Amino acid sequence: MRAYTLDHLSDAALLRRLSELVARDRANTAELLAHIAEVDARRLYADAGYSSMFVYCVRKLHLSEDAAGKRITAARAARRFPALLGALDLGRIHLTAACILAPHLSEANIETLIEAATHKGKAEIEAWLAGQSIMTPVTIRPCTIKPIVERQAEPRREAGLAFAFDSKETSEPDERARPDGGHEEHAPERVQVSSDLSLQHAPERVDDPRKSAGVPVPEGAPAPALPRHYLMQLTIERSTHDKLRRAQALLGHAIPSGNVAQVLDRALDLLLGHLERRKAGAPRPRRTATHPTGKRYVPARVRRAVWERDEGRCTFVSASGHRCGERTRLEFDHVEPVARGGTATVEGIRLRCHAHNQLEAKRVFGAGFMDRKR
Repeated sequence: MRAYTLDHLSDAALLRRLSELVARDRANTAELLAHIAEVDARRLYADAGYSSMFVYCVRKLHLSEDAAGKRITAARAARRFPALLGALDLGRIHLTAACILAPHLSEANIETLIEAATHKGKAEIEAWLAGQSIMTPVTIRPCTIKPIVERQAEPRREAGLAFAFDSKETSEPDERARPDGGHEEHAPERVQVSSDLSLQHAPERVDDPRKSAGVPVPEGAPAPALPRHYLMQLTIERSTHDKLRRAQALLGHAIPSGNVAQVLDRALDLLLGHLERRKAGAPRPRRTATHPTGKRYVPARVRRAVWERDEGRCTFVSASGHRCGERTRLEFDHVEPVARGGTATVEGIRLRCHAHNQLEAKRVFGAGFMDRKR
């Protein structure tokens, strides 16, 4: 069995080998897609006893459903446009980019799309496609809110085994989403949500569904509980999208996952407090009379100036000249550590993400000291 212990490698050797492995992985991915495309075109999966290329990849090659779907989509596109394989091999685009571009490719635009997607992330590629009016236009609909029905489906017994499905949808693609149009046995039950609730008429309570169905309700029977979760769908402006991303970045410490529902909940708390003070004269939250003190305290005026100067981004620059630029979990870091006489001035403070703040501390005080501190 191959040994995977890498303690003997120096930092430089480790980074070099990682780059080599990524390059090798890209070449392997391009070659794998070429083979999938050829097997798919010859329909060799049928001779092997499988109903589709998707089922062959999952059952025979033991790929996950998601991995199989992506590779089949990219392989079929690459068979029509071999330039995709060259771009993958050279690292210009990644597998996800090939899948995003696949529905939009033509002989006339293949080079343009590959150039636009070169070294871009998923969101950047989708934004570029939308800006070029290449993606299918989406009809803008009014905001709707739907209560989610949360129930546990009855377990189903088959071949002596119990299969329990809950109301949450699985990540497995349904028949329409699969590249081969196939389907899986024992598909999980889908639980439908109830009809739309407009924002203007959202009820305080949900009507008893038994009454609307004509089912007699015993006297004194408890009313149904309110739903715990709701599904909201809405279309937002670009400016709203940018504000949401900024809020996610600023809440990086409190909400590391960037969960939109949690960000929205916090935003509504602040908005409601502001509106209640304006409308009803609600008292403002009391502020303590004491102010932070100590060598580590950074005054508000310094924080504002540093934030503006550093553009709300981590200022760490690597030996090769690459700036980190992270916008989440930012910390105000003393250029000269407080323990060595650093002061909280505009010149003495900089923005660093948590990782690079810790890296600087390791460099100054040593890894052993920082490990003991943690």
